Amino acid sequence: MNKKINDIDFAKSEGLVPVIVQDVHSREVLTLAYVNKESLELTQKTGNSWFWSRSRNKLWMKGEESGNIQKVKEILVDCDSDAIIYLVEPSGPACHTGEKVCFHNILEK
Repeated sequence: MNKKINDIDFAKSEGLVPVIVQDVHSREVLTLAYVNKESLELTQKTGNSWFWSRSRNKLWMKGEESGNIQKVKEILVDCDSDAIIYLVEPSGPACHTGEKVCFHNILEK
């Protein structure tokens, strides 16, 4: 079933929806971020991944500073319309630390 931006339930989470970012080819999870309606619209318009930075309280395009952009090939919406997956072609590491993925730390017992 196809969904539109207005179908996304931004109100459920104070205007933000979680986005899982996956490599379109390997399906490896690269990161988890958040979008508001404006950043999702920019993603659709530009083809690059846009997010809402909770720490900086502003819109940001992945790679605007590092050059490690993510070309969004497909956007998937979950059954409740309150979570999204970006399937991307990354041009470099996803993590700001330089690691390929953000999930590189193991939780100790």
